[in-house]
Amino acid sequence: MSKYLRPEFRDLDSYVPGEQPTGRSFIKLNTNESPFPPSPKATEAAAQAASGLNLYCDPDNRELTKTMADYFGVPAECVLMTNGSDEILNFAFITFCHSSCPAVFADITYGFYKVFANVNGVPYETIPLRSDMTLDYRDYLGINKTIFIANPNAPTGLAISTGEVEEILKSNPDNAVIIDEAYVDFGGESCVPLTQKYDNLLVTQTFSKSRSMAGARLGMGIGSKKLIADLNTVKFSINPYNVNSMTGAAGIAAIKDDEYTRRNCAVITENREYTTEQLRKLGFELNNSSTNFVFAKHPKISGEDVYLRLREKGILVRHFTPDNIKDYNRISIGTREQMDALISVLREITEEIK
Repeated sequence: MSKYLRPEFRDLDSYVPGEQPTGRSFIKLNTNESPFPPSPKATEAAAQAASGLNLYCDPDNRELTKTMADYFGVPAECVLMTNGSDEILNFAFITFCHSSCPAVFADITYGFYKVFANVNGVPYETIPLRSDMTLDYRDYLGINKTIFIANPNAPTGLAISTGEVEEILKSNPDNAVIIDEAYVDFGGESCVPLTQKYDNLLVTQTFSKSRSMAGARLGMGIGSKKLIADLNTVKFSINPYNVNSMTGAAGIAAIKDDEYTRRNCAVITENREYTTEQLRKLGFELNNSSTNFVFAKHPKISGEDVYLRLREKGILVRHFTPDNIKDYNRISIGTREQMDALISVLREITEEIK
């Protein structure tokens, strides 16, 4: 590092993305990407938009925002489109957290929350999950802090109900509550309808998972008009042209081709249930996931060993090093052929320990 780096950033623990390998062909089950390409209508729309790249994109993302608002049945003023859901989450840390209003989130959850807090100089607290890795909503009642909950959670894959979220909202009326729904399309229950009832709720979603647009970087926030106005103040101060023209066009087309998305989600959900059943037959322990991944461990093989041996065979999964989850691997759900390849290698590994 150089001598010019701000002192408070010298010990910054950055977010570590999943491995994106080059030079070798892997079955990638490590970054929760969709195994399916985007809607053909989305790629066609992006290609058409490319001819206008000499001009700035619409800073208000008007057509995209209206399309998104119509899809969810909310006013356009209640929607903010962003460069991936990471951007709207960062905006939320900047906008709603400060020295007298710290952020709070689970101890096992999306790793970027801690990074956003540290980068923005925001104090934060973590609340432990239960021993079974479920989140107890009662831990968040009346805590008077800015609350971030990934629902369904990552990397555990577990969700809480909208009724439990509503209890959190009612008990923290003077604080923003951010519900991160990156994986909601694979079995979770969306809190978007609650945004029209509670003015302290912000729901974030992404096009990276269910809509097969991880490389396009498109996300959104949905909340009350005043909440979205607050976030827009930050957006226009930092990155007014935040959604490029090609991504915006692809996003509009993807939303209009919802049947394509639903069909792919159904296949991924079916493959998840199949994979869960097969892993349990091999002795793996895992909860019932509501996402496009499973979080699994084997009582007789370390998580790191499973990860490394799969990698040797050309299959990537995500291994985490913190002590409380180091026995686990997060396995993205791919095609049936990809999951069969995974299971075949895991069968070899488990047979060797018998």
